[in-house]
Amino acid sequence: MPEQIYQEAKDIINQLAVTVKTSQIHDPNNIAVINAIEKFLAIINPIIKAEGRLTIELIGEFFYMNDNRIRYSLEHILNFDCLIREFRKRGVGSIIIYEPLKIDDVKVFLRALWAAGFSENPFDTMLEKLSGLNRISIDKLKKIKEEPEDYDPRRAVKRTYFNAVSYTKGIITKIKAGEKTGIKRAKRVIENIIDQILEEESLLIGMTAIKEYDEYTYNHSVNVSILSIALGQRIGLNRKSLTDLGLAALFHDIGKVEIPPEILNKPTNFTDEEWEIMKKHPFWGVRALLKLKGFDESALRSVIVAFEHHLHNNLSGYPKLRERLELDLFTRIVTIADQYDAMTSSRIYSRVPLAPDKALSILIERSNDEIDPLLLKFFINMVGVYPVGTLVMLDTKELGLIFETNPNPEFIGRPRVMVVVDSKGNRVKGPTVDLTERHEETGNYKRNIVKTLDPNLYHINLSEFML
Repeated sequence: MPEQIYQEAKDIINQLAVTVKTSQIHDPNNIAVINAIEKFLAIINPIIKAEGRLTIELIGEFFYMNDNRIRYSLEHILNFDCLIREFRKRGVGSIIIYEPLKIDDVKVFLRALWAAGFSENPFDTMLEKLSGLNRISIDKLKKIKEEPEDYDPRRAVKRTYFNAVSYTKGIITKIKAGEKTGIKRAKRVIENIIDQILEEESLLIGMTAIKEYDEYTYNHSVNVSILSIALGQRIGLNRKSLTDLGLAALFHDIGKVEIPPEILNKPTNFTDEEWEIMKKHPFWGVRALLKLKGFDESALRSVIVAFEHHLHNNLSGYPKLRERLELDLFTRIVTIADQYDAMTSSRIYSRVPLAPDKALSILIERSNDEIDPLLLKFFINMVGVYPVGTLVMLDTKELGLIFETNPNPEFIGRPRVMVVVDSKGNRVKGPTVDLTERHEETGNYKRNIVKTLDPNLYHINLSEFML
């Protein structure tokens, strides 16, 4: 693709995303939306005139323009990511534009897009809404690999998650027993997680919200790996880097295998001597990882993360260093995922976990000193102001669990919610509602979050709904 066309292709995707996001906030007749549409048309119409048509296609994680892949631009990555999610939500794989468009054409397209977002059959709804518009057509999203007709993404996500927990339990058991073990299978486990994150990110992140007290050690390692990979994907890491990051996250706490169980599982505060033993696990983690079979250069990042993950952003943590160093990017990612999952989990010495939104508030307080502030912003955009699993009260007097975050940063506070208690106080399982949905007559939102609640006080078992 010639350099000028390549730049225009990036600009087209970026401006389309800007137009879509702006139209989600305002009515299509709003001046902000009109301005966004005009900028979009100024880029695409000359190309359509020159080439006869314009096809924008989503294949996997990449957009293609007239069969040429568009490389990601770091400055536009959030807009690219947002548009990918809007395409997938509606099952749209491609948009074909046959002749130069007018402002009203794009308005029709935007109305169709948002109508489809609240439909049970989004692609068919969008197709119907565009039926009178001859200049634009859409095609269904194609899967990179064909799946059987009975393929259930939720079941596949659960299988991937629990396979990872089972593997983690197995390798830790072997290390404790002094047996030789390798990382070859670990890479396959991580690659499966990456596949699921690319296809079903919100479902897999939802699995991390389900906390199993008895299996905390293993679930925690898997949760940290999932959250780290998802965050790495958000900041644009390539697949190899995501695999290395996932491994590092999975093994970040492996040094704890050498901590005596009576200390590791102590239900009360540590003595000074016990705390000194706890602080040795980064050293022990390095030693355990270097003994693994199949250890290679990519696994070296795991050693770095195991050593650094308690150092803190300002190096005020442990182990104490003789010289200052700059923390590895993977360490800074894993530190956020590690602290967030630990705070939101039940543990021996902390039976009642923090609500996800409270955990985010603490991370924000720790920003700069303990946590990388820029990466934390990406993390909050990923999990949402109200992370999956948060119990909320709506102004309709319904109680709901956050089921899926909104990928649009402008609507980070308007996720999808599964209603678990209806307006009359009855326990129910659904419906799942989108908090960006508005009344057609007034334009006001149909539901708003009033406040967050503690699910433990309402005896709501998260796994009953999320699984």
